[in-house]
Parts: sequence; structure tokens; C-alpha cells
Amino acid sequence: MPPERIYQGTGPGPITPDGCAVDYYAMLTPDGEPEIVHAAIPEGAAILELGAGAGRITHALLALGHEVVAVDESPEMLAHINGAETVLSPIQDLSLSRTFDVVLLMSYVIDTADDDLCRAFLRTCRRHVAPDGCVILQRQPPEWYDTVEPSERHRDGRVIRMTDVSRPEPDLLAATMEYVVGDRRWTHTYVSRRRTDARFEELLCEAGLAMEGFLHGDRRWVRAVAA
Repeated sequence: MPPERIYQGTGPGPITPDGCAVDYYAMLTPDGEPEIVHAAIPEGAAILELGAGAGRITHALLALGHEVVAVDESPEMLAHINGAETVLSPIQDLSLSRTFDVVLLMSYVIDTADDDLCRAFLRTCRRHVAPDGCVILQRQPPEWYDTVEPSERHRDGRVIRMTDVSRPEPDLLAATMEYVVGDRRWTHTYVSRRRTDARFEELLCEAGLAMEGFLHGDRRWVRAVAA
């Protein structure tokens, strides 16, 4: 397996194919993301949430009045979601017979180091967005990759550490995340790829999407529409 495709997770409880700890993700709460999305889309918009995980954002979007279809490849993750239709599928393989006002891909999933997988994610977005709808993607801006270093922060009784930071190739960042809650500890090792704004726009274009702009000045939130 090429190094850019490595996902490894360890810890108590089930671990998803991309290395995420289900029990840990089920503890997480939103950090302003649902409000950012809600402010950028019509009231009551129908949302296809790709990579929904344990519903950290799903439940908040439902509470804000949206209809949500939550997609994830982990049945253990989807078991935590209530009130939304759930679909068990890898993002890249999803093919529903309907389109949505909004297709949402968050949590920096689009930053996969694998360009082919990134293209497949974007094609899924294009297949499922309505002609007058939009795609909202959360990514790391290119300059973030120059500033990343080992760190530790505390939130809601959780310790979150980034360790083993390295840059195995130009534009690749490898790191291990460590999560500690009480006497429970999980790790998640991944590799992420920097993509310039121009490169990101090229990939959108290849998938039949056009970049419409950013939701905020930090350029972490990309809004795209059908080309």
C-alpha cells in the first residue's frame, strides 16, 4: 500500500476502515460548523451529508430544520445517528437515484493524499447535487501545511494531541492524532495532501463542478456548483 493511502487507528472499541475510533467520535459535539453551513444554504434545504460519522453535524442540521441523508461506510458510526435517513456506503461508490439541494463533505475528507480518491469524492458530489444546488466542502487551506507542528489542546474533558508530524514528500503531511478521555486513549495516523486553490479548482472542473467561492476569508469552506 503506498504511504499516501495509510490510515491506521488504535484504541478501545470499533475502528473504521479509515482509522477513526467510533466510540470517540460518538462523544464529539459541533464547534460552529452547522451554523456556518446553515447560513450559506436555503431554509429547510435537503442535505446529503457524506462521511457523516456518528452524527456530530447531522443532529445539529436536523435541529436547524434541514432534511438530512447521512452517508458513511461504517455501520457502527451510523448506529449513533437518529432522525435522519442513513445510507451505508463508501463515499466514492455512492449512487442514489436522486439529487439534493446541498451536498456536504466535511471534516477535511477531501484532503485525502490520493488524487484519484479525491476525484472520486468530487464525482459523487456532482452526481448528487441538484442543478440549482450547491456542494460545500471543508478543507485545509494550502498555507496551513507550512505551520503544522506537534501540539496539545484540551476541550470538554478531552486531550487532543498531534504527534509524529512529518513531510514525507512535497505537499504531503503525515501526522498521528492522539485522543485521551479519562483512562481511554485512541490514536489515528493519516497522510494529507496540500492542494493550491488553483489545483483544487482544476479537480472540481474535472468532476463537472465549478468553484463559486469561499464561505469565509480563511478559505477552509469551499462552495461549488454544477458546471
